[in-house]
Amino acid sequence: MALDTSGFVPKGNLNTDSSALGKTGQKETIKKVLRSLRKYRFLILFSLFLALVSVIFTLLVPIRIGDAIDRIALLNTEQGIWQKEAIAGFLIQAAVFALIVGISTYGMNLINNRITYHAVRDIRNRTLEKIGHLPLSYLDSHSQGDIVSRVIADADQFADGLLMGFTQAFTGIMTILGTLIFMLRMNPAITLVVVLVTPLSLFVAKFISSRTYAMFRDQSIERGKQTSLIDEMIGNEKVVKAFHKEADILEQFDEINERLQKTSLKAIFYSSLTNPCTRFVNAVCYALVAMTGAFFALSGAAGEGSRLFGGITVGTLTVFLAYANQYTKPFNEISSVISELQNAIACAARVFEVMEEEPESDDSGGRELSDVSGTVDIEKVDFSYVKDKKLIEDLNLHVDPGQRVAIVGPTGCGKTTIINLLMRFYDADSGSIRVEGKDIRDLKRHSLRSAYGMVLQETWLKAGTIRDNILMARPDATEEEMIAAAKASHAHSFIRRLPKGYDTVIGEDGGSLSQGQKQLLCITRVMLKIPPMLILDEATSSIDTRTEIRIQKAFSAMMEGRTSFIVAHRLSTIMNSDIILVMRDGHIIEQGSHSDLLAAGGFYAELYNSQFAGTSPA
Repeated sequence: MALDTSGFVPKGNLNTDSSALGKTGQKETIKKVLRSLRKYRFLILFSLFLALVSVIFTLLVPIRIGDAIDRIALLNTEQGIWQKEAIAGFLIQAAVFALIVGISTYGMNLINNRITYHAVRDIRNRTLEKIGHLPLSYLDSHSQGDIVSRVIADADQFADGLLMGFTQAFTGIMTILGTLIFMLRMNPAITLVVVLVTPLSLFVAKFISSRTYAMFRDQSIERGKQTSLIDEMIGNEKVVKAFHKEADILEQFDEINERLQKTSLKAIFYSSLTNPCTRFVNAVCYALVAMTGAFFALSGAAGEGSRLFGGITVGTLTVFLAYANQYTKPFNEISSVISELQNAIACAARVFEVMEEEPESDDSGGRELSDVSGTVDIEKVDFSYVKDKKLIEDLNLHVDPGQRVAIVGPTGCGKTTIINLLMRFYDADSGSIRVEGKDIRDLKRHSLRSAYGMVLQETWLKAGTIRDNILMARPDATEEEMIAAAKASHAHSFIRRLPKGYDTVIGEDGGSLSQGQKQLLCITRVMLKIPPMLILDEATSSIDTRTEIRIQKAFSAMMEGRTSFIVAHRLSTIMNSDIILVMRDGHIIEQGSHSDLLAAGGFYAELYNSQFAGTSPA
């Protein structure tokens, strides 16, 4: 849709200054994520249960292996013949425990995948639904590419981080608690060594992760800018090529790509420091456990029965080393998860920003518009896209049923803005617009817009068949009605020449069809619907003169008895209008029929004479 954005200053992308996004923003985003997961709480509890099962049996495996090692030391004693059976039993138990761990981990991963991708699906659905309810002013003032990046790329990044969080955070926390309990029962002294060293891992992870959120936020912002540029360039490739702007676009892309590279490398570099730093701390912890355990093992070997007060066996030392590794490993994994979660939270924040934008005012309690004859009243309407820059002031107009109202004037005077107000794409700042005596703010938007048929200068066609695009106006129309509408708009002849006629598949925005053919299809849609009122905004601007004359005749027949608003620069198309509104700087400066305005010799006469110099007035 072509919008008149005179006096309109875009707000720019949704990019938020990352410096303003502190701990409060992170906490709020995490709360929103948790609220979005509330419906999956039973699956989350089941996943936690499987994680607990996996951890418990993972911790039992080293105990059985340690028992087997202790029995190996007794093979050469008098009880050796009995130890072989015990060793085999312990190893079989360890294998069974390992199998239970594998099954529970597999089930947990399945559930976590289900939770993650269902949650992201829900967020995407809510975001897309919200976009459908956002006011047109929001979409006009924000980059389409950035919005697409939020719905697609940021949601994917959020899913990856959330999945890793579910998979590793659950088992990691439980492993830490489980190994701590098991180690305390076996030897509190060695456990104390482990507990005193591991806080270093937490300190390192917290220090790094607290600085990576803003970096990942900047990365998401630059990615959105890149998507926006690509979307804009591909959508306007013909214009880019026509003006030889390939090099300029490539230069802009390189600049954004360079910034994205720097922000990505910075974020990834700092987040990747967590893993080696925590691994170093873990290695120190492992070495201290080995040294301390070896001391206790040697103490235990000095006494009868391989045990003294405070001593441990070699098998127990083996179990302790395995537990020390299992205890410190989750710190390393969780620190990696934290970095991924920082990225996921940054991306989630950008998605939630769209979801929390102020929607159009609720019209569910509005009235339905019925029995439309075409009476329209505009009284003392003021409107501007930017509050401190006035556009339309004190606009007044009365239109009787069946009248043809033409709106003319120089570019930027507010012609299309009136159309936006009539359709309630924007609400007036003050004053009222009434249809059939009812204020349009009291009507349901769908009901109001269904009363109009629009043909705009800027066409829109979806990917699909010619038939699909025409039947958008009336899905229940018959084949005969569709063809009749196409003949009335003079589109039938070119459609028939297409490879599969009405079943020919076209790409997004019409694919290879010419601009004139696309406009004919849009005209066909309106002629199929035949609504009570019509809005024609430069409806024939891309059509050749001969076809335009024919379509004007079809329009004249269709407009008979219907209130019509016509925006045109070519004055030849609006000479037969009942009322011609001449606009300048947001004001109606002249009003009347074509002949009356010419006789007045005002601004309209100047416009007419500039287009038809050397010809006699009609």
